[in-house]
Amino acid sequence: MAIELRVPSLGESITEVFIGEWRKQEGAQAASGENLVEIESDKATVELAAPQAGVVTKILKKKGETAAVGEVIGYMEAGTAAAATPKTEAPAGDAKPAAPSHVTVPDETPIAASSKNGPAAEARVMPAAAREMAQRGLQPSDVAATGPGGRILKEDVVRQGSAPAKAPAAVATVAPPPAPAKSHPVPSVGLNVGGTRQEEAVPMSPIRRRIAQRLVEAQHSAALLTTFNEVDMSSVMALRSEHKDQFAQKHGAKLGFMSFFVKATIDALKMVPQVNAEIRGNDIVYHNYYDIGIAVSGGKGLVVPVLRNAERMSFAEVEQTIEHYGKLARDNKLTLDQLTGGTFTISNGGVFGSLLSTPIVNPPQSGILGLHAIQERPVAKDGQVVIRPMMYMAFTYDHRIIDGREAVTFLRRIKETIENPSRILLEI
Repeated sequence: MAIELRVPSLGESITEVFIGEWRKQEGAQAASGENLVEIESDKATVELAAPQAGVVTKILKKKGETAAVGEVIGYMEAGTAAAATPKTEAPAGDAKPAAPSHVTVPDETPIAASSKNGPAAEARVMPAAAREMAQRGLQPSDVAATGPGGRILKEDVVRQGSAPAKAPAAVATVAPPPAPAKSHPVPSVGLNVGGTRQEEAVPMSPIRRRIAQRLVEAQHSAALLTTFNEVDMSSVMALRSEHKDQFAQKHGAKLGFMSFFVKATIDALKMVPQVNAEIRGNDIVYHNYYDIGIAVSGGKGLVVPVLRNAERMSFAEVEQTIEHYGKLARDNKLTLDQLTGGTFTISNGGVFGSLLSTPIVNPPQSGILGLHAIQERPVAKDGQVVIRPMMYMAFTYDHRIIDGREAVTFLRRIKETIENPSRILLEI
């Protein structure tokens, strides 16, 4: 009897999902509980497990397609692969069975499947990725695709950069990207340029659409304003340098700057409770707990996992949790519960080299703290010009609930705490 594979319910507000990578192709054996396919919602990526041991007999929704919650996306048959698909067995005289060759090489499945559709299927290799593959001597089959619809992105090729380079002959076999939907001839007059300029439309993933929706919502529904300050990181850097080895040895996690800023932020939130509040209808709701969201860059876009009751966490627990969330984000394994809620958000653009920015509030929160790159700059100290490691901080807030005085007080409190981190321990 056929077993239906249906899209599970992922939350009240989620009605449509995006089909990701199929871990098991048609004809493949799956054990009970083994992951069959990735399913992306606008909030998180989950995996659909096999309800019982059997064989995947039919895939109705391919990678890159959308499906409704509750919709059947494939079928299984209980039993073994030999029993469910006897026609795939090779003749006795054939020394090379055909069936396993397309099941046991999942990395090549998207490329092989796309080749059936002719040259148009090569659009799965983005132009920037094709150039990067040519430079590195890679072929499409060498790269694991993570883009929408099975497309190979430039980041996928860079990630594969540790693989050994191939012979120059292999580079010549890399097919160029296909003719795109739109092509604009480049005038030759006055330009030493040939060929055409290419465009390709790539569907937005559900999580990217959700990110866009919430950012626009924040701009339209809140009165956003940003205030700035700078902080001398000398004391925190000295403290971190002194204890980072012992900290890592005892707790199994690196002592970073984020735990200092989480603690300093909680201290400032207690001083200015409006920043930890939200507007709900005509009411201002004050939270007596501190769920701090930490913005991290994941495989599918920016996500904000939440440190629940961060005020009760030690430095080690903050660092361990952030490190754990970062790994889950890279593997697209964050759950809905880990991403929902939050009373305040910290975004660290400094890890990418950002010097200054104006972060956007994550509604319904009322504020977000933006951290930036640390640079040595000349500053005045006690009448002398000295060189100090300085960081710009940006605090974007909803002016409907937070006035300028509270915003400046909040950011200055963080500055004072970071420049004198002993305040965290003494609670002064």
